[in-house]
Amino acid sequence: MAAAPADREEADAVDHDAVRAAAARLTGVARETPMLEDDLLNAAAGRRVLVKAECLQRTGSFKFRGAWSRLSAMDGAGLSRGVVAFSSGNHAQGVALAARLLGARAVIVMPADAPAVKIADTRARGAEVVLYDRAGGEDRDALAAALVAREGLTLVRPYDDPFVIAGQGTCGLEIARQAAAAGVARADVLTCCGGGGLAAGLALAFEGAAPGLRVRTVEPEGHDDMRRSLAAGRRLSNPPDAPATLCDAIVTPTPGALTFPVLRRLAGPGLAVPDAEALAAMAAAFRRLKIALEPGGAVALAAALSRRAEIEGEAVIVIGSGGSVAPAVFAQALAAA
Repeated sequence: MAAAPADREEADAVDHDAVRAAAARLTGVARETPMLEDDLLNAAAGRRVLVKAECLQRTGSFKFRGAWSRLSAMDGAGLSRGVVAFSSGNHAQGVALAARLLGARAVIVMPADAPAVKIADTRARGAEVVLYDRAGGEDRDALAAALVAREGLTLVRPYDDPFVIAGQGTCGLEIARQAAAAGVARADVLTCCGGGGLAAGLALAFEGAAPGLRVRTVEPEGHDDMRRSLAAGRRLSNPPDAPATLCDAIVTPTPGALTFPVLRRLAGPGLAVPDAEALAAMAAAFRRLKIALEPGGAVALAAALSRRAEIEGEAVIVIGSGGSVAPAVFAQALAAA
């Protein structure tokens, strides 16, 4: 499933300079999130674990970076018509807030079975929410395309957009500075991964700012299309009968057409963890670092703790993102621990 020529041209347009340009637009808007470390987490992992707490970003995840990068690059006419996005929650909230700050209309197509807290928070940020029947096979792409055609809205894709990828990459520029300050020049950087927007952005940021840092994607078992695709050297899809997972935020059918070529060139082997390990990592993050992560945002920490033999170096950097966790799921994580 090779990228089409237009896709390849867009992919080539995303580079380290694009990440730095996005960082300039995000200055004073996005938060520079902290890098956290705890001696007991280090002992459990057998190496230093530096956790980039993107759960403390505006809207609770890195997705705000990409949303602002995309919307802030639009012209006035585009913003006046409004934007549409499809998302199970974190991209939805990022687009909703970016649109509100810029005075633009936002329509978000969300699955009806998305966590209720994410639907409520998206509406609370000023977006119009259109629910669809994901379980029944309703097509979100078709719904979004109809809104684009009927109302002139601009589609803001969750990961296969050059401006979104560049925006997510600004997290990598911060990591490069923070890792250097912590005395870490070489390390695997584990990141949650759905379509690969954050992972690709990080890889491009490190290529120019910290070549000793290597991106490693982490996914839920059974939905590890990126891990398998990187191993095969081509884009593969998840099976239609893939098992249910608590990591709803990072479930995508196949790697992005723009993101995969970047990761095939720059990333290390992917990893996958079961839901039980994601829940255990949520509890560890709360107990040791006092932060709240949703399951999909905890998979990178889970891999750092449970895949020790598959990680190289004396330190590992972990992205902790996605703080929109349902109270019942958070309670489940704490009870399991």
